[in-house]
Amino acid sequence: MDFIATTLFFIILLIALSIVWSTLKTGISPMMSSIQARQTMLAEISTDEKGTLIDLGSGWGTLVIAVAKKYPNKQVVGYEVSWFPWLVSIIFKYSMGLNNLRLYRKDFKNADLSGATTLVCYLFPGAMVALEDKLKHDMAKSITIVSNTFALPSYKPVKVIKLKDFYKTPIYVYHWQPN
Repeated sequence: MDFIATTLFFIILLIALSIVWSTLKTGISPMMSSIQARQTMLAEISTDEKGTLIDLGSGWGTLVIAVAKKYPNKQVVGYEVSWFPWLVSIIFKYSMGLNNLRLYRKDFKNADLSGATTLVCYLFPGAMVALEDKLKHDMAKSITIVSNTFALPSYKPVKVIKLKDFYKTPIYVYHWQPN
């Protein structure tokens, strides 16, 4: 019994340390979008657009899985740096049979976003700066961006939706146009 308890303790410790490590590396811990934020973001995704929808920090998978379930004919991709939340989302993906969903343990800053027609994200201010820089340098077509809570620093959204929650959480919608 002591072996099982000790093993379980070390597994939990390893998981906690991995989340702390990725939090220190990225500047933010993996956070789930609220149900209201998820529903609002889903409503802003166009079903008419062909191409891939990419979640730039898919975390525990709650948003990216909701997108893949709602749009089974759309290719959906999620990027996540923290291995345990990524593993949890992989387990959900396979248990739900979501063949249109691909999940990568990778930083979006090192990913090819050129196939995207829609980007969704719940990042943090520093990552929004990095996203804007990446789009300016790498994106050669128009795309829709839906962001929970944080805005692109120098690009004006076409719509800001204030949720009716305690924080009046903003959802930013952009129609990115390359220069």
